[in-house]
Amino acid sequence: MSRLVTRAALGGSGALLGLIGGALLIAPGSFLETNHVAVEHDPDLISELTAPTGFLLISSALMIRGAVRPRFADLALSTGAIVYGSYGLSRLVGMALHGVPSTSLIAAMGIELALAGLLISLRLTRPFDSSGLSPISIEARSHGL
Repeated sequence: MSRLVTRAALGGSGALLGLIGGALLIAPGSFLETNHVAVEHDPDLISELTAPTGFLLISSALMIRGAVRPRFADLALSTGAIVYGSYGLSRLVGMALHGVPSTSLIAAMGIELALAGLLISLRLTRPFDSSGLSPISIEARSHGL
């Protein structure tokens, strides 16, 4: 059951990260306007906004890979927790330093922190094996397969 939850969490959060990264890369102004953030057509500003999208897209691909291939799940869970956690915590620090943003961005922060918490808890509850074998191969070995 926990393997199914892990796969669903990685697949869903990885797909969400890919959609966000893709939208920011292709149409940053339109995407940001959905959160009431107005962006003028300034190539320098657009470049700064789209710079992290490669990281988001690569992280998304790794998370989806972890959902499909269990041997990548630990790395994918850690990656997702770091990405979502760093975005959520950065928003929290930003609120303290610069003021409270719109409710949609506060909701985004809540979702990011919740996903980070879920991914961390799934990572911490996975069996640890110092040989580098996945939990599936450990189970197969214990059954003589």
